[in-house]
Amino acid sequence: MVRVSTTPRRVTAVFVLVTALLVAGCSGAGQRPAAGPASTPATESAPPSSAPPEDPATKAAALVAELSDEDLVGQVLMPYAYGDQATKVSAGSAAGNRALGGVDTPAEMIEKYRLGGLILVGFSADDPTQTNQETTNVDNPKQVRELTTGLREAAGRLPAGAAPFLIGTDQEYGVVTRITEGVTMLPSALGAGAAGDPELTEAAWRVAGTELAAMGINVDFAPVADVLVTRSTVIGSRSFGSDPGRAADQVGGAVRGLQTAGVAATLKHFPGHGHSAVDSHKDLPRLGQSRGKLAAEAWPPFTAGIEAGALAVMSAHLDVRSIDPGVAATFSYKLLTEVLRGELGFQGVVITDGMNMPPARRYEPGEAAVRALKAGNDLILMPPHVGKAYEGLLTALRDGTLPRGRLVEAATRVLTMKFTLGDAPAPELSTLGAPAHRAAARALAAGAVTVLRGRCDTTGVRGPVTVTSSGGRAHTRAALTEALTSAGVKVVPSGGTVVHLVGYGDGARDLRSDAAVTVAMDTPYVLASAKSPTLLATYSSSRASMTALADVLAGKARPTGRSPVKIPALPPTTCTN
Repeated sequence: MVRVSTTPRRVTAVFVLVTALLVAGCSGAGQRPAAGPASTPATESAPPSSAPPEDPATKAAALVAELSDEDLVGQVLMPYAYGDQATKVSAGSAAGNRALGGVDTPAEMIEKYRLGGLILVGFSADDPTQTNQETTNVDNPKQVRELTTGLREAAGRLPAGAAPFLIGTDQEYGVVTRITEGVTMLPSALGAGAAGDPELTEAAWRVAGTELAAMGINVDFAPVADVLVTRSTVIGSRSFGSDPGRAADQVGGAVRGLQTAGVAATLKHFPGHGHSAVDSHKDLPRLGQSRGKLAAEAWPPFTAGIEAGALAVMSAHLDVRSIDPGVAATFSYKLLTEVLRGELGFQGVVITDGMNMPPARRYEPGEAAVRALKAGNDLILMPPHVGKAYEGLLTALRDGTLPRGRLVEAATRVLTMKFTLGDAPAPELSTLGAPAHRAAARALAAGAVTVLRGRCDTTGVRGPVTVTSSGGRAHTRAALTEALTSAGVKVVPSGGTVVHLVGYGDGARDLRSDAAVTVAMDTPYVLASAKSPTLLATYSSSRASMTALADVLAGKARPTGRSPVKIPALPPTTCTN
């Protein structure tokens, strides 16, 4: 298993030095002329002889020195593509790829645009990000492994092929989970926040990283470092909670877990999407908090993730009025370069949020890519037209609109991350769902279960149980029924003690007045309106969470969780531990 350093201070120091030399070698009298398709390498400067020859930053700088304009531009692009195979796709997927980039297959897109990476996208039922998921690449782990193998083979033939190809996805667990079949499903981030044990979180996210690596994925666009200050459906249970310090501890654990398994962690969404309830998949949220308030409330989890060694941070489409009013953070030099890099000290890869989202589409794809790169992003994610983004960057480079030094710096950062990740053989697919993996998920889920009304020692139900839910949750009802039966509780179709489940997007109308127990499987705010004598929260509907809930209902486990968000008229827990 690859182990990514969680304290990359030496790599960062070498990176800063060699990048400065590269940039110096690419400016002023030494700058190469704007070239055509057969452009020359970025610089002839050699890396410092004192740097370790195998250092990722040194290797990145040496490779950048050999790359053409076209290759440099390609390395800072990470689009999506249509199709579930690298070289053979359906007619519909081929049409989608032609509209996106004038090619038929994902492999052809990699080759044509010299891509640094590709994001795998997909749909799930209760997904606040679904509006910018225009296709799906994922079905099951075997298919994903075959796809990623094909993508890497295509990338390996590029001039930058010595560096591992980046393949990322949004595997947050909870409502935003791209690959759901055949993997170990962890509780949501809010569930981990309720458990309040960073060691359990780290162990669970190490499982996540191992399983992603087994499928050929080396970048996870997680964890969510947003502090849930404002009640919202776009962030909600994706956050570890509303307390900056407790969320920071959880973020650090998740980063260490993922990167120990060789998968890059991505802190998102800087400078803090939890401070607005507006959905950036639909509009540009405005953050009206003062700079001091953001520093105290929003940034501690990002700082903790950076200190834990996170290799990437995702910039957000957020208008921070106190710092750069009217400018989305995606395009804000003040936020990304002065604050994130200058004040928070982040020296890794800054990745944009999806550039196919409405706030970014205010500019055409080429202009948006140039603006994002100049602001301080290093990797342009999901441009709505990869061909236009590529040509826009190339044109701006050649006419001087995009400083060559900024492109060299960005490409060097991307390649440094690639070499830091390495290219070790992926774990076997048989590791997915291994007993130890399921145990780690169960431990985290068990720690999350919270009693918000009712005595901690009387949550066990007597007599037969009827499991009900709000609409569309038959799968979850079946999972809880199975878990209750295994725990020795009789489940009947009707007439028993009613245990009612509510989840993502549910409100007061989805509650059941005669339920003895109401369980919140997402954010627990709805419980403030529930009349049940016993109120529980799992913050997640995963199988592990349903098993943990069943153990509590059967009287076999004591619920030890504490709500990581405040709920009107309800305590964080009624249990005294």
